[in-house]
Amino acid sequence: MFNDIGALELVTLVVLAVLVFGPDKLPKVIQDVTRTIRKIREFSDSAKQDIRQELGPEFKDFEFEDLNPKTFIRKQLDNDELGLKEIRNGFDLKKEMAEVTDAVHGREPESASGSSASGSTGGRVDMSKKPETPAIDARPPFDADAT
Repeated sequence: MFNDIGALELVTLVVLAVLVFGPDKLPKVIQDVTRTIRKIREFSDSAKQDIRQELGPEFKDFEFEDLNPKTFIRKQLDNDELGLKEIRNGFDLKKEMAEVTDAVHGREPESASGSSASGSTGGRVDMSKKPETPAIDARPPFDADAT
């Protein structure tokens, strides 16, 4: 509960509590606070139990931590009933980007040209080369109806 409170902060809180409540009332205040925390936990546990009973037997594995979206997604990815691992492993981002770059520059993808090309980099795009610039006279076709 107090994982991020250091020793100095804890000592400061104790000294502050002694100053505010006094040494004679401090034990009663601590008992009241712990009793209140215990009642809140009991109320929370009984509410969780009531919700589980109302949901029925189909939700017997339901955990309230699953309501956190990150936990729910992590649990669903671990189950892998949908085959998401196959989809994730089958998607090669570098290859996809190389294909998009080749399509934009008007080149054939390297997979289509095969291994006959001497400068094949295995699906990599050589960023050190400048892109091919079209000839100065090569203008796109003019469409009078589009303007």
